[in-house]
Amino acid sequence: MSTGPLRRRLPSQGVMSVLRSRRVLIPAAVVVLVAVLAYGVPAIALAGKVPPGTRVDGVDISGLSPEAARTRLEGELGKRSAQRLTLVAAGERKRVTPAELGLGFDARATVEAAMAGAVTPAGIARSLFGSRQIPPAVTVDEQRLTAGLTSLAKGVDTKPVEGGIRYRGLEPRPVLPKPGRTLDVDSAASAVRAAFAAARTSVELDVRETPPTLTAAVVRRAAATTARTAIASPLTLTSGGKEATVSKEQLAAGLRFVADGKGGLRPSFNAGKIAPDVAKALVITPPKDASFKIVKGKPQVIPSRAGRGADMKALGPAVSQAVATGSRRVELPATQRQPRVTTAQAKKLGVKERVSSYTTHHPCCAPRVTNIHRIADIVDGYVVKPGETFSLNGVVGKRDRARGFVEAPMILNNRFVNDVGGGVSQFATTMFNAVFFGGFQDVQHRAHQFYISRYPAGRESTVSYPQPDFRWRNDSPYGVLIKTSYTGTSITVQFWSTKRYDIESESSGRYNIKPIENLTDSDPECIPMEGAEGFAIDVWRIFKKDGKVVRKQRFHTVYDAEPRLTCEPSRQD
Repeated sequence: MSTGPLRRRLPSQGVMSVLRSRRVLIPAAVVVLVAVLAYGVPAIALAGKVPPGTRVDGVDISGLSPEAARTRLEGELGKRSAQRLTLVAAGERKRVTPAELGLGFDARATVEAAMAGAVTPAGIARSLFGSRQIPPAVTVDEQRLTAGLTSLAKGVDTKPVEGGIRYRGLEPRPVLPKPGRTLDVDSAASAVRAAFAAARTSVELDVRETPPTLTAAVVRRAAATTARTAIASPLTLTSGGKEATVSKEQLAAGLRFVADGKGGLRPSFNAGKIAPDVAKALVITPPKDASFKIVKGKPQVIPSRAGRGADMKALGPAVSQAVATGSRRVELPATQRQPRVTTAQAKKLGVKERVSSYTTHHPCCAPRVTNIHRIADIVDGYVVKPGETFSLNGVVGKRDRARGFVEAPMILNNRFVNDVGGGVSQFATTMFNAVFFGGFQDVQHRAHQFYISRYPAGRESTVSYPQPDFRWRNDSPYGVLIKTSYTGTSITVQFWSTKRYDIESESSGRYNIKPIENLTDSDPECIPMEGAEGFAIDVWRIFKKDGKVVRKQRFHTVYDAEPRLTCEPSRQD
């Protein structure tokens, strides 16, 4: 049979086949074993440690345990956190620490990022044959970062200059618009975060330009047309049958053209300078202050009365509207005018007794006496409220013939000259002494240039309009009633209030004596001068309470020598 030989060959072929299979498997196993060893040995060696060649922003943490790596990073990166950042925006520079902006480093998260994938085959290969830089994990307190940049923006941001039109005299002057600028806080926050992470110590921040609503062309065109028409003629103000005029000069002084927010200009009139005069001109019925009358030595309240006049709050807007519409006549609404001192206020002022009184004397019947009496009548009954400063010029105003003042001698440029209202310094001196002995605060007084014998040396005051003024402050918690009275040869000023002090006066002797100079003058308007020595003197005001001195105040006065002036007739050629 043919099968016998075949069976004998089979074992030999099987052995050969097995041997060939083993030769193939052995190299493959070796490769696998080598691969296993190549991965496993480093993996075992690197387990729990930062891979070799790992740096965080230049800090080497290779081969360290996570705890050791964190400690090293906290120390090194902490130094950077203490380094100041310089923020630059539109030329403004501000140095801050990262911590002030809420910036910091997270060492734990940075180490975790460094170890992520370290035992993967790719990570093992990278550790064995390469190196890597790990960026530090940055922490940001967004609220603190925004707050810090917003604070910087306050010194950077500028509003646009919208421009407008002002006047120099009667000539319109355009003010051209200019853009503003704004710090972009969101963009700045991103830039600061990036700079901190990259270890940069300076960062330039973006600033946006903020355009104005106006254009230069609009301003120039309005200055050449509208602004000139606006002051071409005066305005007439009316209220309750009364009239007042605003001149072209007054219009120009208070008028401006400003941006209307819609790309155009609108008129805006500041009535502050003309309001007092307009208020006086447009009084329909004047208010009357509460005052006092003295009955059997006791002050009794005289009730106040409200008045009526033009509403001064409406003056500025009304003039602005008239300019905008081209009208030259403005009707102001009438409103109630409240008195400066109401009845209710007067009753609470503590005016209950005479606290000071002073009288000065003068020869009878000279023109100056008329002026003294006239100013006394104007001031009589005036109430000075607590904390208020009384101005003699402010209350009386300019002395003029319309109110009964006449021409009389006064001192000007070392000479006696005639002027309307001359002589009223005697009233100022009398009131100064009432202030002195009432214990009230002297604010402004000036002694006469030459000593006048009818006044106490060093305790007197001159006055003229508008300067020098005589001013004093009611520094008490009570009101002060001023009462005046006069005879043909004297003027008296009394203060009624609540007494605080007993006042005494002491004076030094006269010193630094200046001799009299003899002069002659042939001017037709020459007024003779008798002459008096000049000197210096000190006066002390002594405040007493319950018999004890509580304060002393020194007044130092220097008088020039009054020349002895002889008036000679002018020579005829």
